[in-house]
Amino acid sequence: MDAHTALDAVLDPELDEPITDLGFVKSLTVDGTRVTVHLRLPTSFCAPNFAYLMASDAKDALTALPWTSEVVVELDDHHDSDLINAGLAADAGYRGTFGHEADEDLEELRLTFRRKAHQAAMERALTVLLRADEHVDLHGVTLADLPDAVSSRALLRRREALGLSTEPSAPVLVDHDGTPFPREEIPVRLRFARSVRISIEGNSHFCRGLLRTRYPEPTPSMSTPSTSTVEVSA
Repeated sequence: MDAHTALDAVLDPELDEPITDLGFVKSLTVDGTRVTVHLRLPTSFCAPNFAYLMASDAKDALTALPWTSEVVVELDDHHDSDLINAGLAADAGYRGTFGHEADEDLEELRLTFRRKAHQAAMERALTVLLRADEHVDLHGVTLADLPDAVSSRALLRRREALGLSTEPSAPVLVDHDGTPFPREEIPVRLRFARSVRISIEGNSHFCRGLLRTRYPEPTPSMSTPSTSTVEVSA
């Protein structure tokens, strides 16, 4: 279903995983050209800026579909649900929704987590490479040297999101602006990238556990509707 596929592209900014895989989509209803989505999070006190970003991205992804005429996205069971849902309904934007509480721009927040996701993806891809050849000279590794693996494709997506080169000849070990790591700094930089990756994976595992505890029922499955209307409720 197009609507579900669109939501697959919406990521939790901190966990760098689709909200569909994480179980954050409580229900998806398609009624003709109207789409209604209810989201849920592991706790009622998840960071409001993260919650708004996911809900806003979900609405944008569904609105971009050529056949939708009305999209309603609501966040359930959060301490700021009323505020966030009202802001989404009015298309007020992040600052318009939170006012003086919006102490940073939403795009700055998004960029911060894209950079973290890039670091983690870079470390994962190089770990796969090192398992195949532990003597490889990391300073000279290019994208073309990476194996055809999930980790390599994920790294390319993260680089593209940051506007970094995805040419085969581009070096793998680069800063967020594309500057290659100095050879002498590679061990330290990789250790830091590994800590970022471990933190992301640990938070993901923790949040999945919290979600299962808060909502013990199975995550709803979403399939292609046989009629013009489908509703999948948890």
